[in-house]
Amino acid sequence: MRPYKPKVKAPDPELILKTDHILQQNSVTTVCKESACPNRAECYQRGTATFMILGNTCTRACSFCNVKTGRGLPPDPTESERIATAIKELELSYVVITSVDRDDLPDYGAKHFESVVLSIRAIVSDVKIELLTPDFKADESALERIIECNVDKLAHNEETVRRLSPSIRAQSNYDCSLQVLKYYSTNFSGPVKSSLMVGLGESKKELIETMEDLLEAGVEELTIGQYLQPSSSHHPVICYYPPEFFEKMKTKAVEMGFREVASGTLVRSSYYADRQSY
Repeated sequence: MRPYKPKVKAPDPELILKTDHILQQNSVTTVCKESACPNRAECYQRGTATFMILGNTCTRACSFCNVKTGRGLPPDPTESERIATAIKELELSYVVITSVDRDDLPDYGAKHFESVVLSIRAIVSDVKIELLTPDFKADESALERIIECNVDKLAHNEETVRRLSPSIRAQSNYDCSLQVLKYYSTNFSGPVKSSLMVGLGESKKELIETMEDLLEAGVEELTIGQYLQPSSSHHPVICYYPPEFFEKMKTKAVEMGFREVASGTLVRSSYYADRQSY
């Protein structure tokens, strides 16, 4: 099937250069830049960005993801302050903090998330913070540490439907992700969000069943976006959906009970994260 090619606004070169300069000066990594996200200029303009902590090497090897696999370096104790400084210099109003999976660490990286949040709060007290976390293997002590960070929103991505999860996320688990989301929604006072990719071979029925599972787990906010194959060695795109599909899925999700939904070809986990706030 011929892919639908959405049009995006040409990025503001001055804004991109200024932002990249500050990021480079502070030696911090944003998902926006590393993934060459087509939405990054729009997000920067709105004062939002997504930072990736705990290095650029993941202990898992999901078939949809382009992050390299291996054993990461020990957490960098200076990273927290560098990220906080970059947020202040960029004058951001909303930030998302995410990470690679760090199954090699005793707490899966939860303490480092906490350290980053504390540093941000100390330097930029009025910025809103969302944590997009790994599953931490549903370890309750790690999940509790994340909840005690007292941020504005928690998120964890289910990514795909139950049938495809073993092949798409071989070292993860569909029900484990639901368990994490349920723990967040039960013990955290703010909104909980998740994200789905489409085009991996799922059916509409399976998508709706997954959305039902997310609602049952207490998820209030949902993003739905088109999967794009990073390289020929990754999972192939089985279907490219037209814009009308995403509009229909958004309508369905709202009807089902999700309070906030972002659905579109280029929608990613953190797209319009600042607008999905209440």
